[in-house]
Amino acid sequence: MEAKTSALPFIGFLLTLLSLSTAFSDFQTLIPKPLPASPSLFSPESDTDSESFISSEAGLELQLHHLDALSLNRTPEELFHLRLQRDALRVTKLSSLSGGSQNLSQASGTSHGTTGFSSSVISGLAQGSGEYFTRIGVGTPPKYIYMVLDTGSDIVWLQCAPCKNCYSQTDPVFNPVKSRSYSKVLCRTPLCLRLESPGCNQKQTCLYQVSYGDGSYTTGEFVTETLTFRRTKVERVALGCGHDNEGLFVGAAGLLGLGRGGLSFPSQAGRSFNQKFSYCLVDRSASSKPSSVVFGDSAVSRTARFTPLLTNPRLDTFYYVELLGISVGGTPVSRISASHFKLDSNGNGGVIIDCGTSVTRLNRPAYIALRNAFRAGASSLKLAPEFSLFDTCYDLSGKTTVKVPTVVLHFRGADVSLPASNYLIPVDDNGRFCFAFAGTTSGLSIIGNIQQQGFRVVYDLAGSRVGFSPRGCA
Repeated sequence: MEAKTSALPFIGFLLTLLSLSTAFSDFQTLIPKPLPASPSLFSPESDTDSESFISSEAGLELQLHHLDALSLNRTPEELFHLRLQRDALRVTKLSSLSGGSQNLSQASGTSHGTTGFSSSVISGLAQGSGEYFTRIGVGTPPKYIYMVLDTGSDIVWLQCAPCKNCYSQTDPVFNPVKSRSYSKVLCRTPLCLRLESPGCNQKQTCLYQVSYGDGSYTTGEFVTETLTFRRTKVERVALGCGHDNEGLFVGAAGLLGLGRGGLSFPSQAGRSFNQKFSYCLVDRSASSKPSSVVFGDSAVSRTARFTPLLTNPRLDTFYYVELLGISVGGTPVSRISASHFKLDSNGNGGVIIDCGTSVTRLNRPAYIALRNAFRAGASSLKLAPEFSLFDTCYDLSGKTTVKVPTVVLHFRGADVSLPASNYLIPVDDNGRFCFAFAGTTSGLSIIGNIQQQGFRVVYDLAGSRVGFSPRGCA
């Protein structure tokens, strides 16, 4: 009798997922398309880049472009390999930061020869260089530069003259001497002390340093500056003005941190945009439309289904959500439950939404159960050899359409049915497509940007929730 009673909650959970999954088609059609070539980069007609912005009283919209657009003379396969390499480095660092043994002071223990530091200086998080960028004006008068947007980072920074060491970027390096709104942050001020370990030089100027998991880093002065989004100005944004920088940032001039921490752009500029922003990432193999990011009330789509944000008591940067289960082909995967994705009281485990990670990672037991369920549902497809981190691949050469089982992610309050192109993706030019999920030995699971394609992902920080709106890029 006791055994039957203890099984009731699990049976009820399965019945709930079953009733939810029946609202979606069991199978859907995939139109196999080749790997996308390097996307074209917009050519601004003026220094204000008017074609890249749409502003209104309800909000501000900016075009987003994939980092591949700054990689010249690369084949589609080379671009895809580079993307997976960046992804692996990023996931490793994200997992180490969220683990129980996290020690942030170890992330930036060296000064890379920078003089004037009174201690090792850490600000933001050391996770990787992101995947998407936009064009933002910096200073007064504004100088427009490409900046990577990253929901897994807090710090805002850009390369600044004079350069002790600067990597190659598409635009001229920002010169703070030519800006009327540039202001240095002094040591021991409340703003400087918000850094994890503030540094100080002989002129009593606050110093910052960020080191990344791939060996990239940026160091320099911590300052305030005006950021301009066409006609919208956000004044006194605290950011790093990097004079010593090195890394895999391709051609972007810096990074706009969109994380939840106190020094991120949404936290600093929340009043300007009512603590709301969203983005929609287009499928680069299927659309010539640009992706976009929206700040303000218009960022909240009316069709979005929301799930509450969770709080990690040890780490405030990431956007944690509650994943209850996953369905494949209209049936809940019985070996996956909410316990696989639980964020515990020590800050371990959990699921985060991250636009800077490409491939969704699930903890190993959940991934194996999902993979096996998908293999069973796709048994009619011809298998192909494994590729890189993907262990489930198919030969779709010569096919114009194929039927694949639908994959639905069941978040608390929001069921997200993925388009087929969000989980069965091309990996070469020979018709090989792979199941775009992967397992991880860490407790942290990450919903990556391939699975987010085509959805408007809404971050309503005032309401402490994240929403998903299908077909949100129109």
